[in-house]
Amino acid sequence: MANTEQSSSHGKLTAVIAVAAVVIVLALLSAFIWPGWALNKATTPADTPTTSSTASGTKKSAAPKTPSTPTISAKALPADATSLLKAMPDSVVNYARTDANPSANWTSASPLEEYTMTYSTGDDTKNIALITAQWSSADDAKKQYTALTASLSGDEIASGNVKVGGKNTGSYVIRKDASDSKKAVAVWINDTAVFQANGPSDAVTTFCQKFPL
Repeated sequence: MANTEQSSSHGKLTAVIAVAAVVIVLALLSAFIWPGWALNKATTPADTPTTSSTASGTKKSAAPKTPSTPTISAKALPADATSLLKAMPDSVVNYARTDANPSANWTSASPLEEYTMTYSTGDDTKNIALITAQWSSADDAKKQYTALTASLSGDEIASGNVKVGGKNTGSYVIRKDASDSKKAVAVWINDTAVFQANGPSDAVTTFCQKFPL
């Protein structure tokens, strides 16, 4: 009889443990699988905040795109314009030629002809003044180019070669205007012609590098 009671008690204890184990398993399943209330949702990818690549953490707006064509018309050249003046482009990027006149800035260097032109976007505060002249020989033009570049004292922005049809026909230098850090001066030579452009720093750099001569 005693063995029967012990066996019965042992059976009840086993049943209780089994039931308790089932309850625990169900609780774990309930907490982590079905409703998911025990999961830390803040660490899931869907809730991870996106940040920009800027140091401040705010998205940086795109810079306004510079127009590729002028919004104003170029001024017509005089009927007696020379070949050099006729070779001057009506526009460069968003700048249109609004004035062109004979000048004498480089008379001491004895050019065959010289002109001063104005290229504008329509905003006179952003105008670019261009001087160009031509010599009878490349050597004479080179002397003027060397003298002009030697007189520039501002920090260099860019420099390089002028190429026509893949062949080097000259060189250019762009420097900050020593008297105004917001402006720049570009000087370049193409065979027997020399050019000098003055104006806003960014505009002059683009103007020089896009100029077709």
